[in-house]
Amino acid sequence: MDRQVKYVLTESDLPRQWYNIVPDLPAPPPPPLHPGTGQPVGPDDLAPLFPAALIAQEVSADRYIDIPDEVLDVYRLWRPTPLFRARRLERDLGTPARIYYKYEGGSPAGSHKPNTAVPQAYYNAAEGVRRLTTETGAGQWGSALAFASAVFGLDLEVWMVRASYDQKPYRKMLMEAYGATVHPSPSPLTASGRAVLAEHPDSPGSLGIAISEAVEMAAGDEGARYALGSVLNHVLLHQTVIGEEALKQLALAGDVPDLIVGCTGGGSNFAGLTFPFLREKMAGRMSPVIRAVEPAACPSFTRGVYAYDFGDTAGLTPLFKMHTLGHDFVPDPIHAGGLRYHGMSPLLSHIYELGLIEAVAKPQSECFAAGLRFARTEGILPAPEPTHALAACIEEALRCKETGEEKVILTALCGHGLLDLAAYGSYQAGQVTDLELPDRVLSEALSGLPGVAAPPAGA
Repeated sequence: MDRQVKYVLTESDLPRQWYNIVPDLPAPPPPPLHPGTGQPVGPDDLAPLFPAALIAQEVSADRYIDIPDEVLDVYRLWRPTPLFRARRLERDLGTPARIYYKYEGGSPAGSHKPNTAVPQAYYNAAEGVRRLTTETGAGQWGSALAFASAVFGLDLEVWMVRASYDQKPYRKMLMEAYGATVHPSPSPLTASGRAVLAEHPDSPGSLGIAISEAVEMAAGDEGARYALGSVLNHVLLHQTVIGEEALKQLALAGDVPDLIVGCTGGGSNFAGLTFPFLREKMAGRMSPVIRAVEPAACPSFTRGVYAYDFGDTAGLTPLFKMHTLGHDFVPDPIHAGGLRYHGMSPLLSHIYELGLIEAVAKPQSECFAAGLRFARTEGILPAPEPTHALAACIEEALRCKETGEEKVILTALCGHGLLDLAAYGSYQAGQVTDLELPDRVLSEALSGLPGVAAPPAGA
């Protein structure tokens, strides 16, 4: 039997800097716009929601940003994370491909999300903020921020998408165990939530709606700030510790990736793994194909349009140039709740438009099948979100079986599925259906786009 191979870094290998890909891109990304003026958003526009340090990171032109010692101290609880060679999965597939996965499920909250939750809580606490508000889809982000808030002594209020609130009660319990207050979204506590409930009393909710509620509550309290678990530049920045470590670990393995695969909802896990490798690719030091995988029920890359749109349903955020399904879009309640966002990270959308990455969509039944196959060979039950990437890895590995290619495939297993057992139970009971997005629903959602043109270059 092939033994599992694990590549472990020491504490001295823990990254001391986050990598900002923006200076290395062939063209800068379009700026976010103020919905009232149509002009690029400035620091003062973001100050009611974010601390100054995070605003500076959001617009930074520095290639590397130092990680504060206080953040590194918390990172050391679980970082560096291991890289595994999936030999048992390879043997089960009968493939000549070599499959590696960077495992982020060993963090206190069980996912990659603390990589950004910890610095966000730190910077807020350092500027005297005592209360945070946020949204969460599957509960991975809410759990991570609840953990980080407890570490830095912050109060936290979470709006959890209703579909996941009902499907994943243990995520709610974990957040509460860390001291957070959790509400199902849409809720009667905010004007934006009440507006949705008035029209759709049984709404399953969406990340766009939950963002509206959390932003509304933060904006109405001078002592509070808002924290976001994906999408924005500073969030993607913090996640690059994943890829920086993986670069060192693949070097230890003596391999260079031919294909890098990651699941995408808002884009933080995917960016965290791929941006350091994309830096190497743009510098001519390697040439991997980089593939994003999204759910067929919420396909912002593969079926959305690249346009300015609100980041939330109520229109409280700035306008972002991104791949979007429309801010009014409410996805079907698939089990991969962390991938149910109407838009894609503006930075990733820009990189996609530059042709530096590609994207595919997968139905959830294929993804659950991949998750179970992975669990039965590698022993780790993945969260529903990374099963999308695993499905694409398996697809490519089987293609290598047919062609005889010995490709090196890398992915990030961004979270464990131990609090998602009900979803796997539903799948094994034959109760999971594949939900495709009808053209009519997509057209209706896109009809509500703001229709804002990009400002002139240099504006």
